[in-house]
Amino acid sequence: MFDLSYARDLVMTGAIFGVAAFVWAGWAQEKPPTRVAWRVVLGLFSLAGAALAGITIPVAIRHWDSPTAIDPSTGAFAVYLTMFWVEVVLCAGLAFWAARRKRSDLIAPLILAIVGIHFLPLAAVFGQPIMAVAGVLLTAIAVVAALVPTGSVGRSFWCGILAAPVLLVIGAVCALAGIPEVREA
Repeated sequence: MFDLSYARDLVMTGAIFGVAAFVWAGWAQEKPPTRVAWRVVLGLFSLAGAALAGITIPVAIRHWDSPTAIDPSTGAFAVYLTMFWVEVVLCAGLAFWAARRKRSDLIAPLILAIVGIHFLPLAAVFGQPIMAVAGVLLTAIAVVAALVPTGSVGRSFWCGILAAPVLLVIGAVCALAGIPEVREA
């Protein structure tokens, strides 16, 4: 499930997934169910994401010179940059398209689908199969969120309430696997 020879990549995955959980839980606050308990749950997910990022970012910075699968002198780095920019362009383009079609309710699921799909090739680039697991789960959540009936609850709520725990669990698992290894290196 992990390539521990690139432990820093696992720590960075924990950091990125922590920030992503924070963001998705925040976006879910756009139109959650009216019960206050949902806002509390989303707040806890945001707090957990910030904590995961707060723990992993300093470790990643201290061990920045540790081996990484995306060394800038390799083709993997070029693939990574290409995937990043394709993702940014697709997110912007689809958000623009949804807004123009007066379907802004679909922006969150579309962006989550792109985020999920982009983890599939990155799993190969980083040599970390757990990224493929994240990709499949996040993409499935995006599809569900796009298909739920609209009403008093926004599609962004479904994206955030379901994606944040996935990101937190996978990010924490990556951090727990990577931190001890990167500290030993």
